[in-house]
Amino acid sequence: MTRAGDAGGVNDGMGADGWAGSSDGAGGANGRTGIGGATGGDGRMGGDGWAGSSERAGIDGAGGAKGRTGTDGATGADDRMGVDGWAGSPDRAGADGVGGANDRARIEGATGTGQLSGADGWVGTTGATGVDGRVRADGRDGTGDAIGADHVTWADDMTRAGDTGGVNDGTGGDGRVGADHVTWADDRVGTGGLAGADDAIGVDDRTGAQDAGDDLLARVFLARVVEPGDEVAGRWVRELGAVEVVRRLGNGGPQLTGVTDKRWAGLCARAGLVEPGRDLAVAQDAGVRFVCPGDVEWPAQLDDLGDARPIGLWVRGHPNLRVLALKSVAVVGARACTEYGAHMAATLAAGLAERGWVVVSGGAYGVDGAAHRGALGATDVTVAVLACGVDRPYPRGHAELIRRIAEQGLVVGELPPGEHPTPSRFILRNRVIAALTRGTVVVEAAYRSGSLVTARAAQRLGRHTMGVPGPATSALSAGVHELLRGDAVLVTDVAEIVELVGGMGELAPDRRGPVLPRDLLEPAARRILAALPGNRAALPREIARGAQTTEDDAIARLYELRALGYVERHGDGWKLTRQAMISVRPDRGRR
Repeated sequence: MTRAGDAGGVNDGMGADGWAGSSDGAGGANGRTGIGGATGGDGRMGGDGWAGSSERAGIDGAGGAKGRTGTDGATGADDRMGVDGWAGSPDRAGADGVGGANDRARIEGATGTGQLSGADGWVGTTGATGVDGRVRADGRDGTGDAIGADHVTWADDMTRAGDTGGVNDGTGGDGRVGADHVTWADDRVGTGGLAGADDAIGVDDRTGAQDAGDDLLARVFLARVVEPGDEVAGRWVRELGAVEVVRRLGNGGPQLTGVTDKRWAGLCARAGLVEPGRDLAVAQDAGVRFVCPGDVEWPAQLDDLGDARPIGLWVRGHPNLRVLALKSVAVVGARACTEYGAHMAATLAAGLAERGWVVVSGGAYGVDGAAHRGALGATDVTVAVLACGVDRPYPRGHAELIRRIAEQGLVVGELPPGEHPTPSRFILRNRVIAALTRGTVVVEAAYRSGSLVTARAAQRLGRHTMGVPGPATSALSAGVHELLRGDAVLVTDVAEIVELVGGMGELAPDRRGPVLPRDLLEPAARRILAALPGNRAALPREIARGAQTTEDDAIARLYELRALGYVERHGDGWKLTRQAMISVRPDRGRR
């Protein structure tokens, strides 16, 4: 193929692996032509050399070893030609320029700013490449501003030169053409990376450069067409890419696998009403952004959901979602909770927040609301995951709470702006809460509570599942108790939660009752103290008999106990003090 100030055409004399130079030159096998009609004979290059009559010759030059010539120049060992130049040591040539190995020339400042030479030679004439332009292997060149700034030409005859390429305009296998245009393996061209001649664009299984903006629009499109947690649609996106799925839905076919004809028709009908650009504009006006898988802000732990991973997340608030999710715990439970449940949720959330953990919940009444308020009261940061559009507070009674969460933390959801919640969307929302956090704490839940769905999803994902016990007679704690009979761990305070979800060494303290002064006595002294009657004085021999020791040992221990304030002497007998009666032997009855 040629590119030389529009001098070359499809049949302009180009040979295998060769290029025509600027004006009047034609390339032959493995050769390069000179400038300004430098070829002799019938204008074809000979193998491994520069064209001349049967010998290789240039203008006013003489042939040297392997027949390379230079204008007004001389030849040297294994010469390379130069204009007004010299032949140097092997592999160097050209005036005002330097050639690289294997017949490279650089003539009269042929390359632009920051140009490089690569393997097997490049040729540029008079500004052939632009700033930071590059030409890759196997003898490709550009002349006449053919390549624009920051454009790259790759190996295997692929060009990318500022909107100049078409389907048959010089792209080869695996080629790409045009700025922001993509050509796939069989010369399919896409405009703006969206539509191709045969198939559209793929992600993951295509080699083309996918425009991130197109993938964003495609995912915004799918967020309104596909319900959250749809594993069939998730598989489509994984295998074909979001853009291709959108193209199939938008054109009404061909039908993708895994769905019935009726469902496909329903999805296509939905797709016909979607305006992703409008959704993004509405979201921007509401201070909402759309975060896609692969974005810097995307929490990687959501990928554990597999094909049920969200298409994307709508995020309202200023903090970075990925950063907040790195050290987060879910606190969920019953909507119609008791005072005990609300107290425990708020206390646990505040304690977690004070220790640097982000509390994640669903923004609902009951335990969710108490958890959010507890976290906001401690550190002003919490995350609410909604089952509706993040611009539509739900429940209405929590409009002010959700507004405060958006100002100080984050409000997150899978559904686009304006979407309303449904029972199934609440259930599917819970998988996001479970996947986003390191562990889930359930505070009060009946047998059919949606918070148990969150806990079971956390167990499937390998996250920690915890439960706060309640009264055995409370129906609102029955679901928690059932979890605790399984693989969930009983927790009663923040230290026990952090011991599970925290780092190595963050252990909860051992649980034990208070240490009484009597616990510090030696065993022999404790036996003497226990042998004393609680309502009268006793003689040493009686005390010794009760303690199973000698009388002398009993007297010695009694004096020791008197010094500590446990006993007092009454004549020949010994009696417990009032302090000892209260603190040491409250359970002993009268004798």
